[in-house]
Amino acid sequence: MTATTIDSALAQKATQHTSGTQNTLSAIGDLGGRVGLAAIFLLAGVNKVQYYDANAQYLASGGLPEFLLPLVIVFEIVGALALIVGYQTRLVALAFAGFTLLTAALYHNNLADQMQFFMFFKNVAIAGGFLILAANGAGRFSIDAKKQH
Repeated sequence: MTATTIDSALAQKATQHTSGTQNTLSAIGDLGGRVGLAAIFLLAGVNKVQYYDANAQYLASGGLPEFLLPLVIVFEIVGALALIVGYQTRLVALAFAGFTLLTAALYHNNLADQMQFFMFFKNVAIAGGFLILAANGAGRFSIDAKKQH
């Protein structure tokens, strides 16, 4: 073996190691992002169960009928769990993006109020995270990835 061949082999091995590390970090980041986005909605769904009457009144304050609250609770809890395990991630992420934007429009639309202004754009940012998730998928540590292999 020549020095050039050895250098080339070492460079290839280093590239493979770096690529493997980057893939692992990317997969961990995907999982962490899914869990972070899902946590908001899992906790919100549980809160709606714990404080059902107050949440029913709040739902009605946005012009929606109170009978929708059980559907919202199921959507938030089941959807959050689906995101955490990475099941039907693209579809669930799109549904959450729409839900989050609808929530912003119905409940945080008084942009003259500083708190509502921040809540509105927080929802827009969360929806953006969901759109990225919908575009890129769940990543390696997910049921979706296991189903592909």
